[in-house]
Amino acid sequence: METVEMNSVSLKRSRSEDDVANADEIKRQKISGKSKTENDSGQSVETVAEQCDKSLLEDTKKETIPNEESEEQEDEELEGSDEDGDPESFADMMKHGLTESDVGITKFVSSHKGFSGILKERYSDFVVHEIGKDGRVSHLDDFSVPVDDEVNFEDPSEETFTVLSDEDKQRLEELQLLKNKETSVAIEVIEDTKEKRTVIHQAVKSLFPGLETKTEDRDGKKYIIAYHAAGKKALANPRKHSWPKSRGSYCHFVLYKENKDTMDAINVLSKFLRVKPNIFSYMGTKDKRAITVQEIAVLRITAQRLAHLNKCLMNFKLGNFSYKNHPLKLGELQGNHFTVVLRNITGTDDQIEQAMHSLREIGFINYYGMQRFGTTAVPTYQIGRAILQNNWNEVMDLILKPRPGAEKGYLVKCREEWAKTKDPAAALKKLPVKRCVEGQLLRGLLKYGMRNIISAFGIIPRNNRLMYIHSYQSYVWNNMVSRRIEEYGLRAVPGDLTLKGATAVHIEEGDVDNYTIHDVVMPLPGFDVIYPKHKIGEAYKEMLVADNLDINNMRHKIRDYSLSGAYRKIIIRPQNVNWEVVAYDDPRIPLFTTDLDKLEGKPLPVLPTDGKFRALKMEFSLPPSTYATMAIREVLKMDTSIKNQTQLNTTWLR
Repeated sequence: METVEMNSVSLKRSRSEDDVANADEIKRQKISGKSKTENDSGQSVETVAEQCDKSLLEDTKKETIPNEESEEQEDEELEGSDEDGDPESFADMMKHGLTESDVGITKFVSSHKGFSGILKERYSDFVVHEIGKDGRVSHLDDFSVPVDDEVNFEDPSEETFTVLSDEDKQRLEELQLLKNKETSVAIEVIEDTKEKRTVIHQAVKSLFPGLETKTEDRDGKKYIIAYHAAGKKALANPRKHSWPKSRGSYCHFVLYKENKDTMDAINVLSKFLRVKPNIFSYMGTKDKRAITVQEIAVLRITAQRLAHLNKCLMNFKLGNFSYKNHPLKLGELQGNHFTVVLRNITGTDDQIEQAMHSLREIGFINYYGMQRFGTTAVPTYQIGRAILQNNWNEVMDLILKPRPGAEKGYLVKCREEWAKTKDPAAALKKLPVKRCVEGQLLRGLLKYGMRNIISAFGIIPRNNRLMYIHSYQSYVWNNMVSRRIEEYGLRAVPGDLTLKGATAVHIEEGDVDNYTIHDVVMPLPGFDVIYPKHKIGEAYKEMLVADNLDINNMRHKIRDYSLSGAYRKIIIRPQNVNWEVVAYDDPRIPLFTTDLDKLEGKPLPVLPTDGKFRALKMEFSLPPSTYATMAIREVLKMDTSIKNQTQLNTTWLR
């Protein structure tokens, strides 16, 4: 295989231009609201308003999810705060971060010369559309609400959202969340008509699930009395008795969001709807720093209530509503379709053509991307390795010990206190954000004691715990795939593995001509996989032996941490690959129209034919669990690690 030198490329993200983009969005939607600044692992700083107009809801800071502790709400606000927004301090931190070579990402499959370009200069330069299990690409192209034959309290009129005063809403929310000793709230009916009373009844029941209402005469005046129907249990679910039997229990909709990851978006929606996040379901999580379009399902919330949020939320749009009898399940999607703009490219037309033809015809190495391994000086795979080694003192140490580079101030103080005292109570006092991994582990140590680290670690949510060992599997896989390509190049060889249905089999000498590199898979280590029969099979064993692990005994005494393993194609060839080079003068203008632009009839700006800059607009579809950044890496020949990008150009944060 030809060795290709990696090109130094700036992965620039311009804060000022993103602020301009966000200001344009605010102006376009004409929604006022208190902004909230977020810093996502230091990678992006965007202003996002998540606030409804006063006619519907209070300031989001007063919103809580039913049955959640106020401490958790405080954690959310602290987690979203920007304590470390200084570009230099973040660049200093990333000097201690990972590069691609640290996690085994070292090879390319194409022979073209790399060129520079700017990825995600604006978050709107990266657009993801989900591909459903039926192969249909999700698009937001319809805001209409389905019409039901039955009328019920869950289908409120527009007046429902404005009939209650801000004070009424505050009192009703406190009643709903059992925040005071009141057993009911009385709302005086100023204009006493049956129609007016009906609207108030409807508003209370629609906006505050779990509350019931009745009408009472008091001193010659009419009052609507709101009270709890079923105590705390009623807070968790929408009212079931009013849902028409003929309507599917789940409202499916397409969610269009900007610069927000899937779980953050669902948390926002659940707060405004006053329901718990677990009644939402989806097929896959999407990037934060992007525009993403995906299908969501929610249990017994009407399309009308969801559609009303379009008037209230910034950087979200909901549409394409339908009622179905089933939720969505993780992993059901076929993949994602990406539209990506690489700005200020320097490659010649010939270099670009070579790169894109190679991407379409050969593909890219299916590495696990850098986000799999964390951004700090303690990679997630190291913690995963310690778990598999059953070395629980090291697990605790890796999570809690001080680490080089800048971190949020309270984390630095917490780690310093831990290093000095090894006292979980003292360290926890330094940590206002209790729901982070460090806080959860410290709580566990307080509860179970320092001699029972396994139980203490078990307090961390299961998915977060498994993330560590999956990271270690990914680390091994990346390294082994690089070794495989180094040793045998881009052809199938005897001893490689391929899939026959769901079963892996070895490629035999006599059959090797029937296979290509695109048929070859390699295993993630586990107790239920087989390994290649050539040198790389031995390399797996050697790597695990060096890590004090036995490849023939990947079962852990704690069942959750037993690795069964899996198979993954080593080369992915994207589908539906298209590209064009466009010229532009203003880096702030969009270079293609989004679903929302099309719905609003917003035309694409007229671009100059001889602009100062050139951009590469590329489109492609990928299967689930593959990384678009790895495809872009192959095109540009770039190191996608944040460490490398900040060393090359710290101005991307400004």
